[in-house]
Amino acid sequence: MKVFSGNSNIPLASKICDYLEMPLGRAEVRTFSDGEIFVEIGENIRDSDVFVVQSICRPVNHHLMELLVMIDAMKRASGSKVNVVIPYYGYARQDRKVAPRVPISAKVVANLISVAGADRVVCLDLHANQIQGFFQIPVDNLFAAPVVMQYVKRSHREDGLVIVSPDAGGVERARAFAKRLNAPLAVIA
Repeated sequence: MKVFSGNSNIPLASKICDYLEMPLGRAEVRTFSDGEIFVEIGENIRDSDVFVVQSICRPVNHHLMELLVMIDAMKRASGSKVNVVIPYYGYARQDRKVAPRVPISAKVVANLISVAGADRVVCLDLHANQIQGFFQIPVDNLFAAPVVMQYVKRSHREDGLVIVSPDAGGVERARAFAKRLNAPLAVIA
């Protein structure tokens, strides 16, 4: 098994490797002056299960393209299985058709990842569970709530705690947090 990282969150990938007591895989991921992405895997990955850690965060399109090119490089380097770890899935809020003539961008991104050659995707707290169904490959949607709850209980006094949702789509999740933490829920109108 080998773990690699795009440029979206190298510190996270490094911490994962520290926890696994293994080095971060060597890969050159850079941008040419015209904006094109260049990837070169710096070690033999033939017949290895490889994990690519890459959030699709700001700049979203740049990090998405890095991920796609990395997946292709892993396949061409004969990686046995390419597992993609996406802590933040960009375009996730565009998970349904809300008006005529608009795309379902979360589905387009799922197709791109599959076509690039990923064998499995691991995501964290997808905006909507239906996104898992957009993929033609296995998807594991992990939930951060148990870890976040432990942290909040350890780090904050409960009597001054208020849970706030950043948008209408997150109210259900915020309500569940508020209930588990016995804290009020603030709704921003």
